[in-house]
This record gives sequence, C-alpha cells and structure tokens, in this order.
Amino acid sequence: METTSPLIGLIPLFPLLTAVLIGLMTLFFAHKGQGPSKKLVSTLAVAGPLASFVVSGILFFQLQALPAAERTITQIVFPWIHVGSLSIDAGFLLDPLSAVMILMVTGIGTLIHVYSIGYMSHDRGFSRYFAYLNLFMFSMLVLVLGSSLPLMFVGWEGVGLCSYLLIGFWFTDIAKANAGNKAFIANRVGDFGFLLGMFFIFFFLTSHGTPTLDFLAMREQAVAFTPYAATAAALLLFVGAMGKSAQVPLHVWLADAMAGPTPVSALIHAATMVTAGVYMVARMGFLFAMSPTAGLVVASVGTVTALFAATIAVTQSDIKKVLAYSTVSQLGYMFIGVGLGAYFENIAAGAGAAVFAAGMFHVLTHAFFKALLFLGSGSVIHACHEEQDIWKMGGLKSKLPITWITMGIGTLAIAGLPPLAGFFSKEAILLNAYIAGGTQTWLYGIYAVALVTSGLTAFYMFRMFFLTFHGKPRDFKIYDHAHESPLTMTLPLQVLALGTVLVGFLGVPKLLSLGFLPVDLFGTWLAPSLTFAAHGADHGAHLPHPSAAVDFALMGLAIGIALVGIAYAYVRYAKPTPATEPTKSLWWEILWDKYYVDEMIQALFIEPLLKLSRRFLWKGVDEGGLDRLVNSTPKAYAGLSNAVRVIQTGMVRSYAYLMVAGMFVILLYYFLLLAK
Repeated sequence: METTSPLIGLIPLFPLLTAVLIGLMTLFFAHKGQGPSKKLVSTLAVAGPLASFVVSGILFFQLQALPAAERTITQIVFPWIHVGSLSIDAGFLLDPLSAVMILMVTGIGTLIHVYSIGYMSHDRGFSRYFAYLNLFMFSMLVLVLGSSLPLMFVGWEGVGLCSYLLIGFWFTDIAKANAGNKAFIANRVGDFGFLLGMFFIFFFLTSHGTPTLDFLAMREQAVAFTPYAATAAALLLFVGAMGKSAQVPLHVWLADAMAGPTPVSALIHAATMVTAGVYMVARMGFLFAMSPTAGLVVASVGTVTALFAATIAVTQSDIKKVLAYSTVSQLGYMFIGVGLGAYFENIAAGAGAAVFAAGMFHVLTHAFFKALLFLGSGSVIHACHEEQDIWKMGGLKSKLPITWITMGIGTLAIAGLPPLAGFFSKEAILLNAYIAGGTQTWLYGIYAVALVTSGLTAFYMFRMFFLTFHGKPRDFKIYDHAHESPLTMTLPLQVLALGTVLVGFLGVPKLLSLGFLPVDLFGTWLAPSLTFAAHGADHGAHLPHPSAAVDFALMGLAIGIALVGIAYAYVRYAKPTPATEPTKSLWWEILWDKYYVDEMIQALFIEPLLKLSRRFLWKGVDEGGLDRLVNSTPKAYAGLSNAVRVIQTGMVRSYAYLMVAGMFVILLYYFLLLAK
C-alpha cells in the first residue's frame, strides 16, 4: 500500500517562499540605495531552512514507523508532462535515501545560514546573498526529493544556476565573475551527459518495456535492460555526476569556486551540491547494478580523482583551496564506495546495499566535518582581515581558541582517526575495496591508492592546521589584529564539531560494537533503498568477510598511515620557528600548477573553439555570410528601384505610351491563347 503525505511539498516550499520574499524586498529597496532591514532578512533567511528541517524530522519519524519494506512516502504536486506514451507528474519521493539527504541539507544548511549572518554582516549585498542561498536550498531539495529523472534534473540545473550566482557573488571582481562562469560551463558539459542518459533510458524502455522516467517505475523494469544498455545509460548518467561532483577531468571548476563567500563553499561545495552526483548514482543504483563494468568505471574514476586531488592539495597555500582539493579527493572516496556497490551487487545478492551505504555514509560524515572545516577557515579569514595565505598566519591558536579546537576536531576526522566520523566511513570504503580485490587481483590497486590517499590527506590537512594555528606568527600585522569570531559564527562551529564526534557512531561495524553499541544503523536504515536484484553470475561465494584479525590489521594499517602523515606534518610545520616549504622541485611545480590540466583544456578545447569561432563563425558565417546577405539586400532593392524609377517620369504622354504598350501585350496574350 502506497503512503502519501502533503507535508513533503512543504520541505522545498519554505526556502522558495523566503527566497522570493527576500528577493522582492531587495528589488524594492534597490532604488533607494539601501537594503532592507538586516534583522528581517536574517529572520526570514534562517526561518526557511529551519522550517524545512522541522518538517523533515517529522517525516523521518513517520517513515521510521513504517515497516522496513514499505518505507516510501510520495506526493504528487501537479500533472506535468503528458505527451504521447510519456506520463510524468511533478511529484516527490521520500524513502530512507532521500530522508538522509533532506535532513543533511536542511540541518547543515540552517547552521550555515546562521553563520552567514555574522560573516556577511558588513556586505552591501546582504539581502541578495540570502535570496540566492535560499533559492539554492530549494533547488537542492527538489533534486533529492524529485520522484523522476526530469524533476531531479530541474533541481540539478537549479543548483548549477545558484552555484554560478553565489560563486560570482562579488561580480565586480572580474576574477570572481570568471570563476562563476567556469563553474557554470564545466557543469553544462556534465549535464549534457545526464540528458543523453535520460533520453537513452526513455527510448530504450519505449522499445523494451513501459516508457517512464519515474524512479519507482524504472526500478520495477530494471530487468528489461540488457547489460550493454545498462552500461551505456549508467555511464552517460555518470558523466553528469562527474561534472556536478568534480571528478577528473571535470574537476577544474571546484577550486576556482572558492572565489565565492566562504559559507557558500561550506554549503554548496562541501556539504550539498557536490554530493548530488554521488546521490544520483545511488538513486539509480538499480541501473548500475545491471553493469559491473559501469560500477568499476565509477570506482576507478573515483580512485584516480582521490589521489590526483590529494597530491595537488599538498602544495596549496590558500587555506580554502587546500579544503577545495580535499573535497575533490573525498568525493573520489565516495565514488569508490558507490562504484564498488554496483560491482558487488553483481557479485552477491544483497552485498551491494552495504557497499552503496558505505559510500553514502561518507557523504553524511563528510558533510559534517567538511562544513566544519570550511566555516572554520571562514572564521580564520574573518579574523585575519580576509587574508587566506596560510604562510602569512601562524600562532593563531591563542587568538582563536574556539576556531582552533573545532577545526582540530574536523582535521582529525578527515584524517580518519577514531572515534571521529571520518574514521568509520573511510574504514568501510577501504574494507570493501580490499574485499573487491578478492575477485580480481588488480582491484587491490583501488585499495592501495585509497590507502595512500588517506595518508596524504592526513599530511596536507595537518600541514594546513599547523601552519595556521601553531608555530610563531609569520605576519605580526595580521596576528596582532586577529580576534575570535562572533557567536553567530562560532556557535555553528561547535554544533558541527559535536556532530563530527557523534555521527560516526551511526555506522559502527560489528567488530567495534563492543557488545553494546548498535551495529551499522546507517546501513540498516538505507538497505530498503539500496538493495537490488543481483544479475549475472554469482561470484559471491568466494568473497567472505575477512576474519577479525585481518579486519583489525586493516584498520591498524589505515590508522598507522594517517599517523605517519600527521607526524611528518608536525615535524615539518609545527616547529616554533617559522616553517618553510622544501626546495621547489620539478614535481613540486607540477603539483602547484595542478598537473597543467587547465592549460591542457585551454590548448585542446578552448583555443581551437575560439579560433573556430573567430575564423569560421565570425569571419565566415557572420561577416562573410549573414552580414553580406543583410548588407546586399538593401543594395538589391536600390538597384530594382533605380530600374523602376526611369518609367516614373511624371509626364502624361509617357504613361499613355505605357498603357498602350500594356494593352498590346494583353491582346497579344489572348490572341496566342485563341490560336491554340
């Protein structure tokens, strides 16, 4: 029996209403040269996501009260697309997977809104900022609640638009405006793949089943897909995920996106928007479960991205760019999780749900500790009068005690140390990568790269932490004026730090349950959304879970590598004397310049496109074709008018001659007709 609830529609509605109200207020006061009341704007801005969070909590408990196999609540808002055989209503779908996402988006979003009140308090665009931010919240909630691919795509494009508006928020700075353009264009490349995948699924189901793009209906028809069709559709959708979730080579926009206000980085580019691609892969898991090839592609791209971004982060000096590349790297971890989930689903029935859940669990834990780190960096930047270079900081521990301890918790969490959130989710992904190696030896490479990446993560994150807060000040002008941030900024830091400490216990493995802790609550909760029928040969028999001794050894190895990274960062950068970078080598230059990916894209795609546009489209088609056609048209009419003008003499006898000539022609015409 299908459960419905009108409350679901309120979740995206509240941020939309507040975005519209704040936007109208901004326009109304624009001609007066001043903005609306900041207190009123702040109240409305926080009220939107807070109300959505409350409703999300109510629906979560309603969902939890249902039997596990029936945890699905739907709402049809209005009829939408009814063309030919395609029938799609604008509706929302709430199940364990989307419930996790809406609680995460609205909960962390509310904290970031509160933080933004203090951070943006002196900005002239205060009300415009919150109008954009709440519009983003609306789009993200439509994305995760949409009951069909087209409605998901509406939210998908909405967050892309809002990302463009917020990254380029200070648009009078050309560099920041260009960063917004770059994000928008890079995402459009991925979105084209998303569209192709959506069209492919529709046309395939038109021929081999019932045409639909509704998630529940597509899941019921999953068996209609051949392995080749499933692979093609899954990979096309994954191209969209690569753009939105910044996977190599479509990662180039994320670091530049740090040009926007720091709370934007925390909300859009750490906790919500960039995880949309991971969520989409999990939501379409029934399709990826049909193709182990697609699953391995997803996991492999995630592996490359994780290591690629981690090595770049080692050299960065901008505090926000260190965090940006760590986000790209952690997104790679998430794709390892969901990619192997698709692969495992084809190996052993039911195994994939747990692996998919591991990837999604890292989405949840990462949202807490990365939002904490970004907001912490914003507190540091605010204290240092907008300085972002960590080489100009140092010794800030005594000046920013709350920021220091909360960022320390976040840094320990992303390094993967127990008992913080990052430890549990990373260990689950590493364990599944190790188990995958039992099928094909080369898959141990995914495990090895992920392990090395965890060590690099610990190193570069503590490099940033020590250079910022420890040692001696390297710029006393900054140090002397540094101060702790106001309560509106530090309170969200403390709440997120508490979440970073506690949320990991939602995914405690049996090995560490100690006989009294609940085992893998998160995986159990998500199981109904992520369990799909296995297809193909069942190879699960020879993939047993490692023994307790091996499991402990793997955990110990991961923790040991993280501790080595932390120790080296401490020795190198936490000394009381000012630390300096090692002598710059060729490899350092390559990493500093981000492997020259931007330059390669410029040379291979942008420059040829510009030349094509200038030489062919502009000079050839525009000037040589359209302009010439437009310019020659009046000349042709002028020539025609000159030819006609000679008979317009103004003399009566000339017109009489013409009348006689005309009559003669008419008579000749009729004479010829009679002759026939």
